[in-house]
Formats: sequence, C-alpha cells, structure tokens
Amino acid sequence: MESLHKNKTWDLVKLPKGKKTVRCKWVFKKKEGTPGVEEPKYKARLVAKGYSQVPGVDFTDVFSPVVKHSSIRALLGIVAMHDLELEQLDVKTAFLHGELEEDIYMQQPEGFTVSEKEDYVCLLKKSLYGLKQSPRQWYKRFDSFMTSHDFKRSSFDSCVYFKKNNDGSFVYLLLYVDDMLIAAKDKGEIRKVKAQLSEEFEMKDLGPAKKILGMEILRDRKTSKLYLIQKGYIEKLLCRFNMRSAKPVSTPLAAHFRLSSTLSPQSDDEIEYMSHVPYSSAVGSLMYAMVCSRPDLSYAVSAVSRYMANPGKEHWKAVQWILRYLRGTTDVCLQFGRTEDGVIGYVDADFAGDLDRRRSLTGYVFTIGGCAISWKATLQTTVALSTTEAEYMAITEACKEAIWLKGLFSELNEDLQISTVFCDSQSAIFLTKDQMFHERTKHIDVRYHFVRDIIARGDIVVSKISTHENPADMMTKSLPITKFEHCLDLVGVHC
Repeated sequence: MESLHKNKTWDLVKLPKGKKTVRCKWVFKKKEGTPGVEEPKYKARLVAKGYSQVPGVDFTDVFSPVVKHSSIRALLGIVAMHDLELEQLDVKTAFLHGELEEDIYMQQPEGFTVSEKEDYVCLLKKSLYGLKQSPRQWYKRFDSFMTSHDFKRSSFDSCVYFKKNNDGSFVYLLLYVDDMLIAAKDKGEIRKVKAQLSEEFEMKDLGPAKKILGMEILRDRKTSKLYLIQKGYIEKLLCRFNMRSAKPVSTPLAAHFRLSSTLSPQSDDEIEYMSHVPYSSAVGSLMYAMVCSRPDLSYAVSAVSRYMANPGKEHWKAVQWILRYLRGTTDVCLQFGRTEDGVIGYVDADFAGDLDRRRSLTGYVFTIGGCAISWKATLQTTVALSTTEAEYMAITEACKEAIWLKGLFSELNEDLQISTVFCDSQSAIFLTKDQMFHERTKHIDVRYHFVRDIIARGDIVVSKISTHENPADMMTKSLPITKFEHCLDLVGVHC
C-alpha cells in the first residue's frame, strides 16, 4: 500500500454515471531469494481483475516487447570477449510507473476502504498489475526515459539500449519487463547509469549479474570464461514431473522413436489414460530450457511439440526420454570465452523428416567465439521435392537470422562481420550462387530466392563444410552418442 500511495496510483472519486468499475484482489506469495544476494521474502500485491476490462473502452493496444534471448546471449558473448563488467538491476513495482491514457475506475482495495468514503471508487492515474495495458505503459515510460538520457534504442531489438561515451567505450542495457542487465568496461559508468535510473524509478541493485530469467551466470575472470547454466530450473523441472530418480540416458531422443500422428490414442482407454498425463506442460517446460541455454534439446523438443493437440503413449515416452537425458546433464552449460572467432553459422536440413506430411526439417546454429548464441530447429512450411531444395530453404532461414545478428552486432560496436554460413550440401550452395538448373528449380517458392540477392551483394558467404564437422546436424536428426558429443563440443556446450 505504501508504494501505491507513494506513486500516487489513484484518486478517490464518485463513480460517474454509465461507467463500470474493475474489481481487484490481493495476491500473496513467497519469493525465493538468490543465495548470498537477497533473502526469501513474503510479498503482497494488489492486482486489478483485468479480464473484466472492455476492449476499446478500457484499453486499446496491449503489445509490449521484451528482449530476445539471442540478444542476451549476444551481450554475454561480448562481455566475455572484452572482459566487461556486468551488473543487474530490478525495478521495484515496475508496472506502477506506467502512465494510463484511459479513465479506469476500480473498487477500493479490500481492508483499506477509506472511512466515510465507502461509496467512492479509485480513478487510476498509474497502471496497476493485472490491467491489460500495464506492460505496454511501463515499456513506453521506460523507453522515453532512456532515449532522453542519450541512450539509443537498437533497431534490431526494441529492448536493447546502448550509449557511446566520449572515450569511445560503450554502455549496454538490456530490459526484460523489470529485469535489467547493464554492461560496460568501467564500473564507474555502470554506477552513473544506476544513479540516473534510481532518480526516476525505485530500483533494487542486485550487484554483479548472477541470475536472469532462471539462467545462472557464472564468471571466471582469471580464465576469461563466462558460463550460462540452468541447473536450478532443470532440477525443479525433474522434481515436478517425478523424474529425479530416473535412469539417465546419453542422447535427447533415441533413433528408435519414430513419432507420427498414427501413434495418437485410438481406443477410449488410451484417451482416458492420456487425459491424466501433463503432456503439454512438460513440453512447455522443456521448451523453456531449450530456448534459454540448451541447443542440444532443439530437435527432440521440436519433434514432441508437434503432437500437443492429441498425444499418445509413445509420444509421452519420448518426453520422458528427454527428461531422463536432462537427469544426466543438469550441469551442461554454454561456455563463452575470449576468442577472436566472429559469428559463424551452421545450417542443415533433413529431407522429408516429418512422417505425417513429409515436410523437411531446418536446423541452424550461430556461434560467437565458438559458443552458441542463436539456434532453431523447425519444420519447413512447404514440402521440398529434393534434398537440394530442402537444404536451399534451410540456407534461406539461416541467412535471415544472419542478417539480423549482423545488424545487432554492428549497432553494438562489434566489428564482427558475419561472413560465413556453413552448409554441408554442395548442390544447394551452387543453387544459391548461379541461376542454373532452371527447369528443376523454377517451382521453388520465390521467397527462397531472396538468398541469392544477399549472396550476390556479398553480405553473407555460404561455404561448404564436411557433414562430420557440421554441428547443425544435431538440430535435424537423432545422432549416435559420439557424433552428438562432437556437435556439442563445436558449439561450446560443455559439462
């Protein structure tokens, strides 16, 4: 209540005719602290029941950007390469800072009704947790503050801010709702930014970055190494799905799993059995681990997530297999180091890998200094008629990501010219360079030919690599253990 009054969140007024109120409630929660940084504590939060808001009357736009995970890893790569300082901040009651543009009336909070004004309602001046537009209003307020303090917003990621100092050094700031990472060469620069932020918002200084979005950041300054690990999250995940004592396996998905929609439940007994299985929440939890720090799970999670609508027993066995793999690899981490390697991309495709509609799979991974920063394993949108065509479509997807990464790094003052995307198909590489094979290729969707223009301009070079040295192989198929471990080694995933 103190922070609500301090922020002047509402005025007490009589409800005008024809206006409806939004109800509210108190939410109580115990927040786990970070060992050595903050203690666990009990929190009470006043939340508006935003589901009763009327579109067009109480709110219009609700979209609010957050920083991409690839941008976080890209910054960590830069921090490790140049041995920068990395600190973390948290905004207290972030959503209470947003200014509202609509008139919203809310009931007085339970237990804090003002005596003799029982029939009055709260006219909200600032946004409140639970309102549909709260995240958007907070982002707009923060963005206007940053741009007024000489920070530039990246045109490739709306939540990446950077500022060039007079001596040529840079300060970087990443925002994920109310969590911030600040990186700079000099601690004094970070202190300056913290002081500016504290004048405007109520901040909590968490010191050197230890944990962001469930990912733990470990640094070894002596060897210039930075590790990104999700041990705590994975242990919680195994506990939640009763797999803590399961027998570990060595690969994320064994070759004997031939998943297709024909394995979906046929009999009533099977349908009844599967209705009690937490399939989608298990796949969702695995997906978060994969998105944050585990490129090794990409292919397996991509395979099991196709059957969310109607999973069968065999699909559930595959999910349990992935959990058993995690059971043996809780300590796996991404290792960023101080190397001169720029950004290198690897791409691969698996022709007609989907047994249901015979679509091919695209897999790519980009590394900086030999450590993965961006990866994807996905089904292609159209059916390819040959392996060359499948690889060609995959190269296009990888080039789109390469252009984005190149733009982001050029803004962040990195002279990393992304020059090379490696592919193991010689015929697909020829296809990107020449207008030959016309009869065979004229049916390929026009959008895939955009890759030719990029390569002709010299923005990106596509080169041949041996299949044995291509780590994107693990993104498109189940591999034997020795090959799989070699792929992990190539993209900086270490135990």
